[in-house]
Amino acid sequence: MESETQPMGRRVAYWRQRRGMSQQVFADRIGKSKSWVDKIERGVRRLDKYSVITELAEALSVDSAQLLGREPGRRPGLGGCLDQVEVESIRQSLERYERLGRFLEAAPIDPTPIPELKGAVNYCWLAFEKGHYPVVARSLIQLLRDTPVAEDRPVGGTSADAAELMTQVYQIASTVLRKLGEAQLAWLAADRAISAANRGNDPLLAGIATTRVANALRSLGRYQAALDLNVQVAHGLISEAGGESSSPAAISVYGALLLQGAMAAALAGDATTSDDLLDSASRAAGILGRDANYYYTSFGPTNVLLHRAAAFVELGEGADALAVHESIPPAALADLVAERRAHHYLDMSRACVQVGDIERAGRHLVTADRNAPAEIRCRPLAVDLIDQILHRSKGEPAPDVRRLAEEVGALS
Repeated sequence: MESETQPMGRRVAYWRQRRGMSQQVFADRIGKSKSWVDKIERGVRRLDKYSVITELAEALSVDSAQLLGREPGRRPGLGGCLDQVEVESIRQSLERYERLGRFLEAAPIDPTPIPELKGAVNYCWLAFEKGHYPVVARSLIQLLRDTPVAEDRPVGGTSADAAELMTQVYQIASTVLRKLGEAQLAWLAADRAISAANRGNDPLLAGIATTRVANALRSLGRYQAALDLNVQVAHGLISEAGGESSSPAAISVYGALLLQGAMAAALAGDATTSDDLLDSASRAAGILGRDANYYYTSFGPTNVLLHRAAAFVELGEGADALAVHESIPPAALADLVAERRAHHYLDMSRACVQVGDIERAGRHLVTADRNAPAEIRCRPLAVDLIDQILHRSKGEPAPDVRRLAEEVGALS
């Protein structure tokens, strides 16, 4: 189910059929006529009210993003998150070409020594893993200016060293922008990451940059393209690296590519391919033998389970997702970086919405917020989920959920 070209009515029909409902049963559930449902599914009648979309999502036990066919776009002014000025600064940084300064009559920029840049990039990664996205954004604005200059005029290293730092900067930018709902900018940054990686000497950086391109494609609803890209690069990379005898770092990047391929397959509605890729990733994690974090992948047995649960959510199988969650050792989950933990609890909140356990959905969302507040407060997907929980709560929502809703502006 390639969502970029799939009309919303077709997605309604897809999920209705997945839930085993006839048009009449579905119409009765939402208080509409069978004719109304038929017109929606055939595209004769448009779905242009968000309140109606959330009502249909509730009846189909999915969240609104699954009917929209993409993650929601960014909402400016979310409490505790990046403001419009910061996002525009990142946009402008991506659109600048410092190395053309001599042709653009721009003032020359002194190159930052590469060891100093490496420290700044590592700091940016650590801030990302803690879910401190506003801090990451401020670092990115400077790094997106400094790394191209360092590649052009390297100090304390080579141009290839600078390119390898640059690809990491673009990768961080792409991931954060995708989480913020800026899918087109995320794709631009990811494409730049691939280009920079190819100018360096580390093929694994090109491999992990591929996941950023594929994830941006996913955010744009290009699920099949994302699936094909992840799988093709994964197989090529592990073949070159030596198969099962590859280094732990290569196995981690290979596994990360498989996990993102599995997510793309799940979003495309291809449960069989998703399961196959997750099984392959599980075998790779078994070879690795532990939860690691090579190339900031967090790859290992626990992260495979997190992705298995997340894939079930995208397939609309919330009960299966929650069963996987219950199988994850709490200590192993606690050892993952904060961004991973919060992302997982956000997924489990979506799973709870799918099975109609709204109270538990709220608890998981609050837990996600405690692990990494910006993962909830900055992500339009999470704010939409808060809206759904508020809408579907019977009576007053739990105090912690209401407080979170107030702080992100969902009650205004």
